Amino acid sequence: MKHLLEIIDLQEYFPARKSLFGQTLWVRAVDGVNFHIDEAETLGLVGESGSGKSTIGFMILRLLQPTKGKILFQGENIVALSKHEMMAFRRDVQIVFQDPYSSLNPRKTVEDVLTRPFRIHKFAKTRNEARKMVLDLLEDVGLTPPETFLRRYPHEMSGGQRQRVAVARAIALKPKLVIADEAVSSLDVSIRAQILNLLKDLQKKYHLAFLYITHDLATLRSVSHRVAVMYLGKLVEVGTTEEVFQNPLHPYTKALLASVPVPDPVYSRQREPIILSGDMPSPISPPSGCRFHTRCPMMREACTLEEPPMVDVGNSHIVTCLLN
Repeated sequence: MKHLLEIIDLQEYFPARKSLFGQTLWVRAVDGVNFHIDEAETLGLVGESGSGKSTIGFMILRLLQPTKGKILFQGENIVALSKHEMMAFRRDVQIVFQDPYSSLNPRKTVEDVLTRPFRIHKFAKTRNEARKMVLDLLEDVGLTPPETFLRRYPHEMSGGQRQRVAVARAIALKPKLVIADEAVSSLDVSIRAQILNLLKDLQKKYHLAFLYITHDLATLRSVSHRVAVMYLGKLVEVGTTEEVFQNPLHPYTKALLASVPVPDPVYSRQREPIILSGDMPSPISPPSGCRFHTRCPMMREACTLEEPPMVDVGNSHIVTCLLN
């Protein structure tokens, strides 16, 4: 089966500093990651801050050049694309950043921001044609009446309205894949549901695929078809959303799910907490064996020696843990 996006053995190492002996030390931000995304599918990528989630998104966009590995988009390795080929690729892959205020030019109006993609990629021949496209975009993202938003600057809108403009910019060229990097984490709780519902509506309307990057499992469950859990640069568990939430197999996934607040005081008191010891190790010198063993409450000696492989345990549920 041909996937829309396929990541194969992806690595990203950053030079950190030199050791006492003059040897360069490397930050292993992403270290051998494999996953895929199909058309009109949402893959939720979750993990602690520093686990490598956003780095993967930036590599898919070619904002970062991978150290090693392949990024296949519609079967073509984008790592080897020329500058001319990248222009066509960027029409098909877009991003919604975390903070809409910093990702929008404060000196440009909404019309300027949303007209720019049409000008760069020559979708509109005249200014009136571009304005009509912008008005349709604003309607799509729920900014109505759209004429009242054309001359507004980012500081003249609320956080939710700014993020709707950012979403409109991302879908302007009708891409096939949108990377949503913590797209609702900077918004009020009451606004998050509106933006998430907007993303789902746009997915149905335009047959979009999403890579939804987050550390918020509550929002991830409501939008994702599948979930990929990252820890210290590696994937530890991948599966359908319901399979991972109902039957988590990796101790790290279990700890993440146990930390999600439940609006039921009786169930909350009955639920056994999972407390992880210590902090995430340094990606400069990750632990041997399983990278999670330094914090794992179920650790045994083999975990310190052997790096667990990715094993399919059924129902397309993949886990990297020696206990399974």
